[in-house]
Amino acid sequence: MIQSIRKLLLPLLILNFAVSFNSHAEEEKPFSVEFPSIIVTKVNHTITITPNTTLLKQIQTDSTEIYINGTNTTYKIEGQNLKFDYKFTKKESVQIQIKEHAISEEVNPIPLWLSILPPLIAILMALLFKEVLSALFIGLFTGTLIIYSYKGASIFIAFFQAIFAISDTYIINSVHDTGHISIIVFSMLIGAMVTLISKNGGMQGIVNILSRFANTAKSGQLVTWFLGVLIFFDDYANTLVVGNTMRPVTDKLKVSREKLAYIVDSTAAPVASVAMITTWIGIELSYIQSATVQIGVEESPYSIFLNSLPSRFYPFFMLAFMLFIIYKGRDFGPMLKAEKTARNSTIDDTNKAVEKNENELEMAAHITPKWYNAAIPILIVILGTLAGLIYTGWNATVWADETIGFSKKLSHVIGASDSYLALLWSSLSAVLAAVLLTVSQKLLTLHQISDSLLKGFKTMLTAILILILAWALADITKDLHTADFISNILISINVAPQLLPALTFILSALIAFSTGSSWGTMAILYPLILPASWYLSHSVGLSDTESMHIFYIVVSAILAGSVLGDHCSPISDTTILSSLASSCNHIEHVRTQMPYALSVGAVSIFIGLIPAAYGVSGWIIFPAGIISLYSIVHFFGKKIEN
Repeated sequence: MIQSIRKLLLPLLILNFAVSFNSHAEEEKPFSVEFPSIIVTKVNHTITITPNTTLLKQIQTDSTEIYINGTNTTYKIEGQNLKFDYKFTKKESVQIQIKEHAISEEVNPIPLWLSILPPLIAILMALLFKEVLSALFIGLFTGTLIIYSYKGASIFIAFFQAIFAISDTYIINSVHDTGHISIIVFSMLIGAMVTLISKNGGMQGIVNILSRFANTAKSGQLVTWFLGVLIFFDDYANTLVVGNTMRPVTDKLKVSREKLAYIVDSTAAPVASVAMITTWIGIELSYIQSATVQIGVEESPYSIFLNSLPSRFYPFFMLAFMLFIIYKGRDFGPMLKAEKTARNSTIDDTNKAVEKNENELEMAAHITPKWYNAAIPILIVILGTLAGLIYTGWNATVWADETIGFSKKLSHVIGASDSYLALLWSSLSAVLAAVLLTVSQKLLTLHQISDSLLKGFKTMLTAILILILAWALADITKDLHTADFISNILISINVAPQLLPALTFILSALIAFSTGSSWGTMAILYPLILPASWYLSHSVGLSDTESMHIFYIVVSAILAGSVLGDHCSPISDTTILSSLASSCNHIEHVRTQMPYALSVGAVSIFIGLIPAAYGVSGWIIFPAGIISLYSIVHFFGKKIEN
């Protein structure tokens, strides 16, 4: 019996001794090393060493040296950890030695040139398939596959790890950020407000008031232009509401459908891209913030947005160019032929099938339009956002400083504000106001109001999906240090920082033309070009102030170029919507609009972006650009005779 008990206890004693020995050995381990989860060649990475208590005390009391592969390295003590930077150049066994203790680990860094593949493949897929969502997903998969292939797994295992990492790592991280969530909620609320104030007749009421002033071809076009500028907060609402409402008016005045589609299309995105309270502002602030985090710039995204406005030449020039076209009564290119045909014939509804398409923003049939049902919610968004910016950024010390002017004080306050909170508060207040106005006048039932709000949410779904995938792709490019690769190339080929905005404008226009998406273009380029512009400017010796000047113009160039490409693209959503809302043949709309867009784009590059990057004042650039545009209309345009 005793012998049997001994046989049973002996394995337990051995097991207990082994566990105790291992635990003791673990406790006696002098230090541990933590390498970054993703390592790329030719980029400084921070390696963290965590010594045990005894070793830490020795390090703190004497000047203990740390060797990496036999080379003495400089380190800093942060709390209980030691940290130092190391640049990997190839696959190697890294040995870290402190006193007589050493730890080795095999490291296989990702070649830096591979970092360009995820965004590059996203661009190429967008060009090939003419679709942004799938292109962004393929770009994401490329990035995660590269990362896990260099973590030692077989290609089969890395394939599945890459697929799963898209959702459980990068997409989750992209929506985990409170700023990103704020943008999603804000976009949905604005979409809901736009749909509701269209359904309850408020938008139609504003349009009806302005359409009374249209009694000639010129005045009809001017009213259309003014409506396009007035409905500034959303390009989709702008396109659908203005096009459908003004089409009967312009038909009566014998303005061509091509001209109506052009005015509708070329006011929608330009106004939405420069107004400070629009559905575009959220996405812009998000992309700007992701870039500033990469380069360590502390200026707020909203402040950068405001500082970039003076160099958004294409949107401003396009709005002025349209005014000259309308005021002078001159056209050129295919538009001239379309206008001549319209003036001398009756415009028929040649595209009746298009007009039968369901319009989510169509007013309920039994409602009498009232302008204030739209004006009040819109004013709440505008004034509420301004109030929220002032409230969240308020600084009594700055405001009491008599040496600072009012505009400077306001700039300080807005620069320090929480723009996401301001946008959320104002958009929610506007939706509640629109609901209250609708219920109090018994315009729609609660079920119809809820249905309208849900339809408004759905209108933003595609944009939100693009946002989420774009944020995830931006995280991939950050992990792979794509900005370092691009900036290294720009530095090696000696591109002048002053030429970067113009090159960026052209690249942005080409991508937007090929993909048909301004937002998709911004999603791809903002995380890449903004950090690269900062590094490139510093590499040639520009100061922080001078580098920031280039940075502001590049911010503008990406957005303005995407709008240009959008105007010229036959697969652009706003271009298609403009054709639909104006009941215009889509190919004819693209064909007649493109010469105008390219003319304004050329002026924006040579009169705007390049001189601005070299420091020419906007007080010179804008008059020169306006004169150039007026001259194009005057010398190349021809009068339309009735």
